[in-house]
Amino acid sequence: MTTTLRPSEPLQQHSDGSRTRAYEVRVNSRRVGVLELAAGRDSVGVIRGLRIDEPDRGRGRGTVAALAAEEVLRSWRCAHIRVSVPADAGPALRLATALGYRETGRIMAKDLPEVPPELPAQSAGRPMTGAEYEAWEEADVRAYAEQLVLPGITAEQALAASRAEHDRQLPAGRDTPGAALLVLEAPGTGAVGTVWVGERELPEVGTVPYVYDVEVAEGQRGRGHGRSLMLLAERAALTAGAATLALHVAADNTPARSLYVSLGYRDLAVNALKELL
Repeated sequence: MTTTLRPSEPLQQHSDGSRTRAYEVRVNSRRVGVLELAAGRDSVGVIRGLRIDEPDRGRGRGTVAALAAEEVLRSWRCAHIRVSVPADAGPALRLATALGYRETGRIMAKDLPEVPPELPAQSAGRPMTGAEYEAWEEADVRAYAEQLVLPGITAEQALAASRAEHDRQLPAGRDTPGAALLVLEAPGTGAVGTVWVGERELPEVGTVPYVYDVEVAEGQRGRGHGRSLMLLAERAALTAGAATLALHVAADNTPARSLYVSLGYRDLAVNALKELL
């Protein structure tokens, strides 16, 4: 029997240059699962929602479907593939490892307390000013672009992709609905860091407040301001009426992960990347 992918919808071409398409996983003519493929202008493809129906699990259908997805993404001129696997999905995590994916980070989430947490004495948060936002945005665009540079992706392509992503996430700048761009001030020091809380839709969770960026100013690190910024993010999420706050932490950022665990965050998903040869 042959396992193949069959499109279940026309190819969707989007205004930002990305494309998506849903597929059925089939054994001969019988549907046994589903997945969706996506690709942006940064030459990185994404496999989403790969699911094999219960009666057909344990027979290698998922492996063949993932390999077939790689061939489709190669035809879309993708140089890399990203996946996000639920942290408690042991078989899927083992499959990703066996297929050569390496962990790049984790999505973590916290159930927020009913009472907003208190900031350290005399510390306070406030919205960014217009001038602060302009400086922050340019720095954040360039910092995110550095994360997007991969073999086969130039610095110029990464910078363009980063600007496009910021434009998508913050179409009205600091006045974007659902976004909070905040500055933490400490006594006797002034501004010591920034945090950006927006919204993101997560599988099995829905749309929740999400910490897109948190940054402690150089010269102010190692003084507990990172924890204070995360508490400020919690206060912003609670003000918006949310019960959950989520974020991403890079696989090699052990100090940040330790901070988040100490604050009560739990793993939701493992993000991984594979280079297409």
